[in-house]
Amino acid sequence: MKELSGKVALVTGASRGIGRAIAIQLAQDGAKVAVNYLSNEVMANAAAESIRRSGGEALVLQGDVGDSASVDRMMQQLTAEMGPVDILVNNAGIIHDTFTIRMSEKDWDSVIQSDLKGAFLCTKACLRHMIRRRWGRIVNISSVAGITGNPGQANYSAAKAGVIGFTKSVAREIASRNITVNAVAPGLIETDIIASIPKAARDALVEMIPLGKPGTAEDVAAVVSFLSKDIASYITGQVIQVDGGLAM
Repeated sequence: MKELSGKVALVTGASRGIGRAIAIQLAQDGAKVAVNYLSNEVMANAAAESIRRSGGEALVLQGDVGDSASVDRMMQQLTAEMGPVDILVNNAGIIHDTFTIRMSEKDWDSVIQSDLKGAFLCTKACLRHMIRRRWGRIVNISSVAGITGNPGQANYSAAKAGVIGFTKSVAREIASRNITVNAVAPGLIETDIIASIPKAARDALVEMIPLGKPGTAEDVAAVVSFLSKDIASYITGQVIQVDGGLAM
């Protein structure tokens, strides 16, 4: 039996990149996986089909994690079709990068709403069931930008730093219910976002990484997989950096 057999996992922002890799990994571990997406239905369906081809069970869920009504609707559908959530991975997020002096209030609010408020809303929606069953795993995807800051990303860095504080607070609140809450902070990861960075800038970033290379989405997924299993039951309130040593 696979270690997560019988568990229901929700991965937000799972149509591509890190979220997609996490969804596929959790399915390989035996979980039934809900693939959440905001707008890219084609890629969300492709991620779900990849899971099904490997013998897993997947449900595609459209929803804006930063909107409470959307989260409620999404959770109702998920509970009806798969059951309540045992494993929540708050991965969904957006970026609107520019220097603070040029940043609009809209760009600030939209990133905070998606990247931080979304984690709050989804966590709150899943907690009641986890508390009742006295078992749950919550993994929040932060970023090294939330630890060190990053020029041109004041909104994103603030949101991801907020995710770390949120992780530690919730971990303290519900530890007695056998629910763990941890954060994973990726560094430079090979996704379509960094593929769009000009080569010179990308090379400069890679030079800052002690291991001398970017990570992969699968590197992040492996850590999330570990934190979701019983083997990690004594780990909570932690921030695990998957960054090749970038922010040590």
